[in-house]
Amino acid sequence: MVQARPRRSVLAVPGSSRKMIEKAKGLPADEVFLDLEDAVSPLAKAQARTEIADALASDGWGSQIKVVRVNDWTTQWTHRDVVDVVSAAGAHVDAILLPKVVDASHVQALDLLLTQVEKENGLEVGRIGIEAQIENAIGLTNINRIATASPRVQTLVFGPADFMASINMRTLVVGEQPEGYDTGDAYHHILMTILMAARAHGLEAIDGPYLQIRDVDAFRRAAARSAALGFDGKWVLHPTQIDAANEVFSPRQEDYDKAEMILEAYEFHTSAAGGARGAAMLGDEMIDEASAKMAQVIAAKGRAARMTRTTRFDPESP
Repeated sequence: MVQARPRRSVLAVPGSSRKMIEKAKGLPADEVFLDLEDAVSPLAKAQARTEIADALASDGWGSQIKVVRVNDWTTQWTHRDVVDVVSAAGAHVDAILLPKVVDASHVQALDLLLTQVEKENGLEVGRIGIEAQIENAIGLTNINRIATASPRVQTLVFGPADFMASINMRTLVVGEQPEGYDTGDAYHHILMTILMAARAHGLEAIDGPYLQIRDVDAFRRAAARSAALGFDGKWVLHPTQIDAANEVFSPRQEDYDKAEMILEAYEFHTSAAGGARGAAMLGDEMIDEASAKMAQVIAAKGRAARMTRTTRFDPESP
C-alpha cells in the first residue's frame, strides 16, 4: 500500500527547540515529527508541549505530514502529552507516534484517549492517525496484533537503538552491522517481520535512524538496504540526510518510466482495441497481469514522489 503522501524522509525534531522546529518547516522532508520523548529532558517536557502546540498552529509549514512523538505508556507523561497537544493544536496534527509499543493494548489506549480529546474539542473523530514504534523483542512478537489494534494505525516504525539493547546485540553504532557479523544483514529478520506485518494490513513501514549524521554515504547504504526490501521511508536526524532519503526511497527514473509503460501497454493489450490478450510483448519482454501488479507498486511510489515521466507507450511501436 503506497499512500498519496509519501513518508520517504521522516525528520526528527526536538520539541523543546522552537528554533529547530521553525527551520524544519522549510525543509523538504516528507514528514516531520516533533519529539516529546528521547530528545526532551524530563524537566523540559511540559514546556515542550506548549512549544509544539504553538508551532503546529503557526504559519510556515509546507506539505509535510506533521506528527508528534509522545512518551511511552510506562511513563507519567503520556496522558498529558496527548491531552495538551491535541487539545491546543489537534487540527494541525496528522498522527501521534507512540514509542515502545509492546502490545495491542498500548495502541488501543491511545485510540481511546484520542477519541475523548477529539470529542471534547470538537475535532473530527478518528482523523488523527497512530504510528506504532517497535523497539523490543516483545513488540516484534506481537506485531500483527499491534498492526490491527486500531483503524488509526498508519505506519509501523523500527526503533533500532532500544531494539538492539533489548536483544543484547553487541554494538554501539546504531544502524551498522555488529562486529563479528560479517555475512548478511543482522537486521534482516527484524525488518522483514515489520514489513510483512505492514503489507499484510495495508500499512506503511518506516526504518529507524542512522546516527552517524556526518556520514551521508553510510546513511545512503543503510537506507538502500531497507528500501530494497520494500520499506517506504527512513528517519532522518539532520537536514543533510533528507535528500538522500528522498532519492533512495523513490524509484529510479528508468524504473518509474518502465512501470508506467507496462501499465499503459497492459491496459491497451487487454482491451478490445488491443486484441483482448492476457499476455503481450513490450519490446523484448513479455508482460501479463503479474507484471502489471509489480509495475503498479513502482508507479504508485513515483506518482507519490511527484516524478515526471520521460517516455510514453506507443501501441504502433514494435
